[in-house]
Amino acid sequence: MRTFTPEQILKRYWGYDQFRPVQKKVVEAALSGQDTLALLPTGGGKSICFQVPALVEEGTTLVISPLIALMDDQVMNLRKREISAVALHSAMGYRELDLTLENAANGHFQLVYLSPERLKTDLFLQRLPRMKINRIAVDEAHCISQWGYDFRPSYLEISALRELLPEVPVLALTATATPKVVEDIQDKLSFKKHHVVQQSFRRKNLFYSLLNTEAKWDKALRAIQKTKGSIIIYMRNRKATVEIAAWLQSHGLNAQYYHAGLASAERQKRQLAWQKNENPIMVCTNAFGMGIDKPDVRLVLHLDLPDSLEAYFQEAGRAGRDGHTAHALMLLGPADRNLLVKKHLETFPDLDFVKRVYQALANYFQLAQGSGLHQSFAFPVKEFTAQYRLPALKTYQTLKILEKEGFIELNDGFKQPSRLKITVDRTQLYNYQLQHPKYDALVKTVVRSYGGLETEYALINEELLAQRMGVLSSEVKKGLMHLHSQQLVDYQASKGSSVLTYTQERVNVGQLKISPANLEQRYRDLQERIEAVLDYSENNLQCRSVQLLAYFGERNAQPCGGCDVCLKVEKRSVTQNRLEQLLNTLQELLKAGAVSLAALQEEGHLAPADEDALRFLIQEEKLFLKNGRLSLNNH
Repeated sequence: MRTFTPEQILKRYWGYDQFRPVQKKVVEAALSGQDTLALLPTGGGKSICFQVPALVEEGTTLVISPLIALMDDQVMNLRKREISAVALHSAMGYRELDLTLENAANGHFQLVYLSPERLKTDLFLQRLPRMKINRIAVDEAHCISQWGYDFRPSYLEISALRELLPEVPVLALTATATPKVVEDIQDKLSFKKHHVVQQSFRRKNLFYSLLNTEAKWDKALRAIQKTKGSIIIYMRNRKATVEIAAWLQSHGLNAQYYHAGLASAERQKRQLAWQKNENPIMVCTNAFGMGIDKPDVRLVLHLDLPDSLEAYFQEAGRAGRDGHTAHALMLLGPADRNLLVKKHLETFPDLDFVKRVYQALANYFQLAQGSGLHQSFAFPVKEFTAQYRLPALKTYQTLKILEKEGFIELNDGFKQPSRLKITVDRTQLYNYQLQHPKYDALVKTVVRSYGGLETEYALINEELLAQRMGVLSSEVKKGLMHLHSQQLVDYQASKGSSVLTYTQERVNVGQLKISPANLEQRYRDLQERIEAVLDYSENNLQCRSVQLLAYFGERNAQPCGGCDVCLKVEKRSVTQNRLEQLLNTLQELLKAGAVSLAALQEEGHLAPADEDALRFLIQEEKLFLKNGRLSLNNH
């Protein structure tokens, strides 16, 4: 029996009077009990679509997500709204997982977030029959499709979960899915009936542009200086974020850098400063942006080519969430395309190299065959590659393959915050404080800073505790370790580096089940995504928004009127006579099928002076351009 309507829940916890039109459709579909796939663009408010139904109905919603940082971020925000939620993932120890699952089985949480790897663990499966599950929400649902840009075999475990909970509906959500992926998601999640609720991915206030230039930094500086509002600048490696931030600071701009190698407290500090506009310019890797809903970003600037159009669409989509005009600008230098190919295609590992890395991991962690299941290890990647003389880029590609094949889970550079739980009752703890006054201030500060420590683990910040106590953070850590040794608390200190978790038992390298054919398919999929990025970067004849929307299956999109291509389209500069001549010529040449632009130019059918006319014919959909090949519109 429902106590509150979705609108009442929305108002009470989020302060909004009404849903966006597509959000309302998704919420209604979810509450009707039908399996639903929701396609909403980045910034479209996906999380509310499953969080509100979770509060409308009795029971617990299972939220399956692949990103530890995103899970923790959403749980933290829900708890601020006094909504009971928890995240289960590899950074948690056995005792914490056991206690948390017991609390979940007892109905303590309205939302339980977990990584797909958790679905097949004994701890989870033992508690599942006692949980009153009202819905399975699958976030980043494209990960379940082998055609998706971030396919994860562990997501296939959701189908087995559905067999255990046959009457529980599924709500799958993603911001990036091609038509092929849309169908595959519904098949892999065993939808009883295909049902998609989709909002157009078009953002009328967001204009995409791309500029090829040999003066990339000068152009970047000019774009930044004339932008009023928050800015995100995406780079593909950590070193570049530091260098670009320092370069901008030398020009008097208030810029800061952010990457996954920073300590958790420092990341939080920089993110907060950016959100408050204290540092309006953030230079970052793609570690930045997950779960951040800052409405007034006016410019997202890419100074490197993205790894995929899906990734680019998500990152660029963080601009203009307030509905006001915003820009996504990509600046490319002469070597950038070759660098992208070199980074991904030329460093793609063969099966022998994958086995070599897998064996090196076993040696590094001193794992015997048959051991390691669900064990987590601090993993300093640089030290590992140096010790075994492994090329960094190729090793990184291999680690991602091992992750996507379901052998490991790599917490990619995020330094997990420390975690703490009080393991004795208040009387015992109070007696210890009386007998050992040296630790009294620490215990009091911890208890005042974090609620509910007697029943569940909390993420803690030693630097914040030290600040409140007026001591060094090293003293706080030392004190917590002492309390842990006295079995008064369970203190899990931050591992301080990337974390690698074995999601399967370590096997003999000869038994590593990665077929050459599977590896070859992964290479072809990667090649296809890289070629799509290169095609986008080289196509200066078709509206940027139209190109991106076509990639995601929206074929009849209208030109945006504000991208670099649209701004060059001026029919007045081309005579009607020339347009008709060119169209007649091309219709004859393209009768038999698509022909590459390069071939048409080499054979003299297209002159440099025809570029404006050709651009206009493409915008008017008289012709189509895809993968550098022209074809006729036969409709």
